[in-house]
Amino acid sequence: MPPSNNRLLEGPILRSLLALAVPIVLTNVLQSAYQIIDAFWVGRLGGAAIAAVSVSFPVMFLMVAVGAGLSIAGSTLIAQYVGARNEKMVGHVAGQTLLMVVLAALVLGAIGYVTAPLLLRLMGVGPDVYGGALGFMRVSFLGLVFNFAFFVFQGIMRSIGRPALPVYIVLGTVFLNFALNPLMIFGWGPIPGHGVMGAALTTLVTQGVASLIGVAVLRRGLHGVHVHAGDLVPDFQHIKRAFFLGLPASIDMSARAVGLMMMTFLVTSFGTLSLAAYGVGGNVLQAVAIIPGIGLSIAVAALAGQNIGAGNMERAEQIGRLGAWLGFSVLTAFGLLVFLFASPLVTFFVPHDAGVITEGAHFLRIMALSWGFYGAQFALIGVFRAAGSMMVSMMLTVVSQWLLQLPLAYVLSKHTSLGADGIYWSLPISTVLIFIITVVVFAKGNWRRKRLIGDEETLRNRVTDEILSDESPR
Repeated sequence: MPPSNNRLLEGPILRSLLALAVPIVLTNVLQSAYQIIDAFWVGRLGGAAIAAVSVSFPVMFLMVAVGAGLSIAGSTLIAQYVGARNEKMVGHVAGQTLLMVVLAALVLGAIGYVTAPLLLRLMGVGPDVYGGALGFMRVSFLGLVFNFAFFVFQGIMRSIGRPALPVYIVLGTVFLNFALNPLMIFGWGPIPGHGVMGAALTTLVTQGVASLIGVAVLRRGLHGVHVHAGDLVPDFQHIKRAFFLGLPASIDMSARAVGLMMMTFLVTSFGTLSLAAYGVGGNVLQAVAIIPGIGLSIAVAALAGQNIGAGNMERAEQIGRLGAWLGFSVLTAFGLLVFLFASPLVTFFVPHDAGVITEGAHFLRIMALSWGFYGAQFALIGVFRAAGSMMVSMMLTVVSQWLLQLPLAYVLSKHTSLGADGIYWSLPISTVLIFIITVVVFAKGNWRRKRLIGDEETLRNRVTDEILSDESPR
């Protein structure tokens, strides 16, 4: 556990925010490298192989959203217990969150493995893509348990203010992924190649290594959290509470995933050029705005959560305000650079198609200058999650994706002369509107009354007794 003079509870807020946010963003960027490496090697197999991976992505993205959402509940509770300096409950919540998320992964993985052929048929996958997609998807479903377990480990490390360790673990497994991918895809000597499925097998192995290291760290108490054997015995009262606390976060992230799929379907109706431009612009948006914004949001949640647990509500509010200004400033600067260098950025992805370069640069210039509002809104969302107001975060996402962005995209593109530009313009318009709504909700302040750990004295005492019993000599 962090010592009693926890620097996240005192001192300059900006320094603490940056100390948390930078490693988190690096971890997120490194994790996205898995997909880039897969695309690099699978691309050597041809177009059908790329399609097999692409068609699996939306389904797996939905599954990952569920796991990430459930892990947020544990991260929120842990951050508040760290702020309250309750070491034993930190270990207990960590163990129960790990148990809950692994069980969810096993159930979802089994269902996905069995239903994968049906999913591919419903998606209308052609025979040249079906075999590779089925193998890739089924192996990916089997790997959910490792994926989910590492989510929990990352969340725990962030919540106690030690986000650097996951960076080193992910960095090592990314190098391992790059080395194993060609071996598993193409084979070598006595080792057979598995084609597209080989990419999924490589990810399964490397994420398995990462999650096992994370679990070992938690069990041995090496970096601030000690999960005892008794913490892994099901505590159904806590699991139920954590599940319903995390469920809105899972719905929140799933709504984003489904909204992304629906926007893709809409832009497809305007032809290959618009779809290619939207795809390239979406990649730039993800790398330059979304990943840093999410990293800042997680850092704000960890920092504000500890202060809420310690009863420092005024400091938690200051963290939200400073985080919002930081996110706005940094992502506005990033957006300005993208606006100025839109064409070279698109050329990097599509070097030989002048039409896509022109249309992609046009799309980037329409949305880039609004990215600061993404950063500010993500920071305020971090405070809501830190306080346990998961329902507020979920509702804001639903409003953003389903009541603003999608209807705007449809109306502007289908019922005005804008055409595909209507889809492009729906992003900055909805981003600014949802930012205004988020600011109003934050200023209203209902989240300040949402401290989660104040009514758990009985549970705390029972867990303490169990831990002491577990540690006593046999």
